[in-house]
Amino acid sequence: MSRRHKVFVSYHHVRDQRYRNLFERMFGRIYVSKSVDIGEINPNLKTETIKRKIRDEYLRDSTVTVVLVGKETWKRKHVDWEISSSIRHTQYNPRSGLLGIILPSHPHYRKKGYNQYIIPPRLYDNIKCGFAEIYYWTNNSNIIQNWIHKAFLRKTRILPDNSRPLFRRNRSGLRWY
Repeated sequence: MSRRHKVFVSYHHVRDQRYRNLFERMFGRIYVSKSVDIGEINPNLKTETIKRKIRDEYLRDSTVTVVLVGKETWKRKHVDWEISSSIRHTQYNPRSGLLGIILPSHPHYRKKGYNQYIIPPRLYDNIKCGFAEIYYWTNNSNIIQNWIHKAFLRKTRILPDNSRPLFRRNRSGLRWY
């Protein structure tokens, strides 16, 4: 069995684009990218159209969603929508595995534990129920590949928690409650 999976990378496009680019450069040989690039989806489209395009055109055949967790990733409605869509199993879009990677730009990078209120809430729900795991950024492609593969295996063994209402808009503040 191949350990090369189709990966969708979710992240804060403005703040963490450099980490997404680095992730792609460093680890692109261990996965097939299914991610949205800046400018590929018109931000002026209706919310439902954007969510449908992400699900049907990008997440449809991905097998794992990696959330790059920076300082303000938890605030982004698109990250919430992407996580929600990726863990929902439908007739045409099977569920993806899920994992988070805390970036060096995150205030709790390399600290003992992390503050649940400054990672995406839906990611936290799924860490709590065992569907997802969270890790700290590494430059080791073997470790990343192992994380992705473990998320792939978990997707059929554990049910995700997708009960939280979707974000209607981006959030503000220092943390979610």
